[in-house]
Amino acid sequence: MPMFQIDKTLVSLDVVESQFVCDLSCCKGACCIEGDSGAPLKKNEIAELEKALPTVWDDLSPKAQEIIKKQGVAYIDIEGEIVTSIVDNKNCVFTCYDKDGTCKCALEKAYFDKKISFRKPISCHLYPIRITDYDTFSAVNYNRWKICKAAELLGKKTNVPLYQFLKEPLIRRFGSEWHQQLDTLAQEWKRQKGNE
Repeated sequence: MPMFQIDKTLVSLDVVESQFVCDLSCCKGACCIEGDSGAPLKKNEIAELEKALPTVWDDLSPKAQEIIKKQGVAYIDIEGEIVTSIVDNKNCVFTCYDKDGTCKCALEKAYFDKKISFRKPISCHLYPIRITDYDTFSAVNYNRWKICKAAELLGKKTNVPLYQFLKEPLIRRFGSEWHQQLDTLAQEWKRQKGNE
């Protein structure tokens, strides 16, 4: 499968060709609930989570508060990755719920209310794109998951490519020049395909 190389990143074709727009009215924020472990974290993000804790504490469930008191905001999962702590082997400890049952991020809620400057872990912001860092490069891949089917359908309906839907977090991770290069490569790829 073709990949796009930008600096020290390899971007899968899926990231450019797939169409995707989150549809919270359908999925109800399932990506913050489902899965085998918490959200992957960078080491420096643990301090950010701990700093935000007093601000978001009252939005967290009593069970989440207990877990955080016992083991902190993060733990090392079976694959040896640092991830957010979870409740009942599913919910991230930073989840909170709207009246209609939609799962939201307490960190993001506080960020939009201008109470904290840290929006959420970059792995959450980028999802369903997953970044795997190797010694000499980073792989940028689309992590397909059945819970995101509604987002794929909405993406097709609105004709929004995944890399454009996630423009803000991709820029946060790699910078605006990197995203511009990806967009240029994507447009060229589209043009070439149209000429076949």
